[in-house]
Amino acid sequence: MRRSKDRTSGLVSAGTGQGVAYSDTDIHAGSDDDRVESVAPVSADSSSLSPEQRAKILGLPYTDLADFSFDPKAVRILSEVDARNYLVVPLLVRGGRATMASAEPGRLNLVDELTELVGMPVDLVVSSVEAVEAAIDKAYEATTAVSDAVRVFEARVSERAAATATEGPVEVDANAPVVRVVSQILSQAVSDKASDVHIEPMGDRVRVRNRIDGALHEVMSLPQSMAQALVSRIKIMAELNIVERRRPQDGQIEAEVDGKELDIRVSTTSTVNGEKTVLRILDKSRAMYDIETLGMPDDVATVYREIIRSPYGMVVCAGPTGSGKTTTLYASLMAINNDEINVMTVEDPVEYTFPTINQIGIHEQAGVTFAAGLRSILRQDPDAILVGEIRDVETARIAIQAALTGHFVLSTIHATDAVSALHRFVDMGIESFLLASSMLAVVGQRLIRRSCPHCLQPYVPEVEDLSFYERMGGKPKEVFVKGMGCTQCSGTGYSGRIGVYEVLRITNEMRDLIVRNASVDEFRRLAVEQGMVPMRDQALRLVAEDTTTIAEVVRTIYIL
Repeated sequence: MRRSKDRTSGLVSAGTGQGVAYSDTDIHAGSDDDRVESVAPVSADSSSLSPEQRAKILGLPYTDLADFSFDPKAVRILSEVDARNYLVVPLLVRGGRATMASAEPGRLNLVDELTELVGMPVDLVVSSVEAVEAAIDKAYEATTAVSDAVRVFEARVSERAAATATEGPVEVDANAPVVRVVSQILSQAVSDKASDVHIEPMGDRVRVRNRIDGALHEVMSLPQSMAQALVSRIKIMAELNIVERRRPQDGQIEAEVDGKELDIRVSTTSTVNGEKTVLRILDKSRAMYDIETLGMPDDVATVYREIIRSPYGMVVCAGPTGSGKTTTLYASLMAINNDEINVMTVEDPVEYTFPTINQIGIHEQAGVTFAAGLRSILRQDPDAILVGEIRDVETARIAIQAALTGHFVLSTIHATDAVSALHRFVDMGIESFLLASSMLAVVGQRLIRRSCPHCLQPYVPEVEDLSFYERMGGKPKEVFVKGMGCTQCSGTGYSGRIGVYEVLRITNEMRDLIVRNASVDEFRRLAVEQGMVPMRDQALRLVAEDTTTIAEVVRTIYIL
């Protein structure tokens, strides 16, 4: 077999998962013949070496594929036949390059032949034969199942008129193509540990995106002809009206997917291209509510624990949707709950249930609103009350009255930071003296993505990002690092999230500012003087510690 002039040009640098154009002299010394001989023993004697040893000899990273989440877009670039022939499995496509796991990384011309097959540069990581074969089975089973279901569906559509296809009866048979596709969408969401699934009609296709660690990633593209059938199938599962397509609808699905019990919240709305569906995935098995696991710095957590030990008063968590407010509330309840107190909640919806807490779900059509639910709770002899969200002045007023009459109240409000939350209450129409008397603390928070530790590399930040970092008082650094994307993080450069918090404790001096409606700047100045570390400063500290990136701070926080 002819040897390529640069067989190693597509290899992956050890420990990074990123393609690096090594020269032959970087890998081996001597002539071309010497280099061929140096590689041959690795391939010829591969049975005597472990995958980790082969990876080390070739200067490639080793990857355990047991829990890897496959990117359907990557799997589609190589046929199953070729994958089995070469004993490789595509893992991800990023920046015009494909990363594949190989069980035979020492095979001559492997990178060149794969590059020619897929039409883009290929980087290799090493795994065992058993792991690669199992990964091929897993990866292609999913994509093949979806492709087969789509083909069957389109064949059925072609047999009837377009009008019948979109307005006709919905398939509900367990083996119907649309049923199999929806099942695969949910399975992919579980595999990706996605918090939300977006099913979006684009006019020429249906785009499926999963929200992973706070960012959306496209995982599937389906024909537009399946759009209405997909929505109808999900509506049937959520017991919604499949005939109503103009008005938004909300529902709930309880399902077991890949051995996990899921509580799925369904929301549909009409767009110019058809109905868009969002699925909120709540994995009951992953629910962990403990202040220690929130990611609060030790000093902040200590202050917060002192605050929530109060028998009365109000604590509010502030932040946008998806910033972890509900998780903080649940962790707070778990910290104070015991057999001697009566803890009650009113939520929309009840995301997770707890056996020792009395939880009420909002049902506006039945007249159970936040305000009505809160009034009902106050007649139930509560000690601690959780109000899922303060949306209007009526709910805010009842919650504050509860805090003033000997109850401990926890709630959330949509605001950019802790100080802004106080002004939100005033803007709603709450009297300043009531707010000052009832409030114990406001917690501002965000969830920020962690840089993937497996592919950290030095980089030069964008000029705008660097300017922001310096202007906001970031600690000077000679070298910035970020995740460049690897198999461990599905090419995103991020893996997991961490909470960023600021705790604004309401002192007597702070109450004076509330009563006289002081400016936001005055509040922030006093808060910092009294020891509050703003979210922005906490986030910049994470950049200095190489936990996250400037771009992620700008995307998530950016509070001036």
